[in-house]
Amino acid sequence: MTHSTTRSITRRSALAAAALAVAAPTTFAQAPIVIKFSHVVAPDTPKGNGAQRFKELAEQRSGGRVKVDVYPNSQLYKDKEEMEALQLGSVQMLAPSLAKFGPLGVKEFEVFDLPFIFKDQAAFRAVTEGQVGADLFRKLEPKGVKGLAYWDNGFHIMSANKPLHKVADFRGLKMRIQSSKVLDAEMRALGAVPQVMAFSELYQALQSGVVDGCEGVPSNFYTQKTYEVQKHTTISNHGHLAYAVIVNKKFWDGLPADIRTILEGALKEATAFANDMATKENIDDLEKMRASGKTTIYTPTAAELDEWKKALMPVHKEMASRVGQSTIDAVYKAAGFVPAK
Repeated sequence: MTHSTTRSITRRSALAAAALAVAAPTTFAQAPIVIKFSHVVAPDTPKGNGAQRFKELAEQRSGGRVKVDVYPNSQLYKDKEEMEALQLGSVQMLAPSLAKFGPLGVKEFEVFDLPFIFKDQAAFRAVTEGQVGADLFRKLEPKGVKGLAYWDNGFHIMSANKPLHKVADFRGLKMRIQSSKVLDAEMRALGAVPQVMAFSELYQALQSGVVDGCEGVPSNFYTQKTYEVQKHTTISNHGHLAYAVIVNKKFWDGLPADIRTILEGALKEATAFANDMATKENIDDLEKMRASGKTTIYTPTAAELDEWKKALMPVHKEMASRVGQSTIDAVYKAAGFVPAK
């Protein structure tokens, strides 16, 4: 082999190596980390908008290393299915209401369903943003679930096709609830018949009379149009709705440390965004419901609310053996709640 031939081969080898080196980052680029974020409400709710905000921030700040696919309106899983899907790794992130953790086996979370336990949003956030909230999240980890943030969606109101002013008005009504023993006890204390039902099935059930009424927050009543098939709405503020943004723990622990830091920062901002939006949208959507003329909106008198409280406060004691008295006491202290003697 001549010297010139050897040089030619060497040069071609060098060029080929250089071409591979240039192509390698494109050819062998690492695929983005995909996070499937599933939830059961509409995209234009506080939860839906919070999920979308998280997606935007996570993808932007990770420089494309993370891709968040948001699935609203039970597109992937209904209420009862989504938690198992998360544990199995079929989805990576959820934002279920806090009532969903009782069926998972972490009954302490049902403390959030106790009637009239939070006098305002500040009381709720004093619980979730403090030691009590952190301690409750730790209880999820043996289930393969990691809690990342609490999203506040305001106070529950009641609706039905008859006025709900006095406790006697509830007698015999079939009222839709989430799967929660506390909410079950609450409705029974009012004389109603609780009906556990997936949120995605609620409108049709109300329209057809399968259930007579429900509780929820104005933003969900408005976006799901349940107010269109409920003649009466009562501003009772008897309960509180909140969500926990959770991830599959194995998936989370397996992420690169810098990606976790990016996601935590994105979620912190998305949480503030979702909370602010919840406050605004619940006010706005209640006014839209009022303006529609399709439902009569009623604010109970102080005497009527006192009657509701008298009927519902025994639920706190009734549920102590299930939720845990120590958990209830911790929430009382953090929320500044003083039970009636």
